[in-house]
Amino acid sequence: MALVGTKKMFEMAYKGGYAIGAFNVNNMEITQGIINAIAEEKAPLILQISRGARKYASMSYLRGIIDVAVAENPDIPIAMHLDHGDTFEICKQCVDDGFTSVMIDASKLPFDENVKVTREVVKYAHDHEVVVEAELGQLGGIEEDVVGVSSDDISKHLTDPAQAEEFVEKTGCDSLAIACGTSHGAYKFKTEPKLAFDVIEDVSKRLPGFPLVMHGSSSVLKEFKDLINKYGGDMPDAMGVPEDAISRAAKMAVCKVNIDTDLRMALTAKIRQVFVESPAEFDPRKYLGPGREAIRNMVKHKLHVLDCAGKASECL
Repeated sequence: MALVGTKKMFEMAYKGGYAIGAFNVNNMEITQGIINAIAEEKAPLILQISRGARKYASMSYLRGIIDVAVAENPDIPIAMHLDHGDTFEICKQCVDDGFTSVMIDASKLPFDENVKVTREVVKYAHDHEVVVEAELGQLGGIEEDVVGVSSDDISKHLTDPAQAEEFVEKTGCDSLAIACGTSHGAYKFKTEPKLAFDVIEDVSKRLPGFPLVMHGSSSVLKEFKDLINKYGGDMPDAMGVPEDAISRAAKMAVCKVNIDTDLRMALTAKIRQVFVESPAEFDPRKYLGPGREAIRNMVKHKLHVLDCAGKASECL
């Protein structure tokens, strides 16, 4: 089947109390690891492409890889999503390039300007049958070109539920990324975070049936942090979002959970391990292969955290 939008996915996720995994892709091995896990677990999938990914690999290569994944998995609904588009022009280009979902992130702008830019993107995207994710409130941390507030200020920039209701009504966006205490990157928090479930609950009451999105949701898994540090890395203070908190959010109104850092860590951990244990190795297949397998296993695990494993058929 062809690429799909996220409308049906989110309808079923909201109804079933689970979330769809949205995984960032940068190259073939990362994409293959994700797809292999998805195919085994029969889960719906959102493949995300950031500005950094487009710069690194070029859109034509990434689209070619994704087209193969779609063609080889006709029984899996797969959406191609722009992650953190920050201007109308970028979102328009991605709509024109065949994305089935785009995110306009104007969250750094004042409320009225965010509404204006988002509404402009929504109009163009909807005219081309593409769905739109927007963002309100600011997350912490740093990831690629996305710079959030400091970890000490996360609680001061949570999404205002009343504003969220007004924002959705004024923009017509299809889903909303809210700031609920998560943070971008591997170094998210100084102490274990406590997500603002009251914000999620309040927004869901004001916008019944409306899908919410959780960014900055990698867990910075200990397995990979330990491997990276064991084999020459330096990530002693990396800390992510507890998986039980992610599972709880997925049972509420959160229908999409973004995961990027955990993919990077899985790949990097295995490459470091091969380089240390087999220092004479120079065949990329011998270290990218184990990295791809680590991604497959990690994604399979995440699909059960989100409870979307086995849900592919109902999202078609």
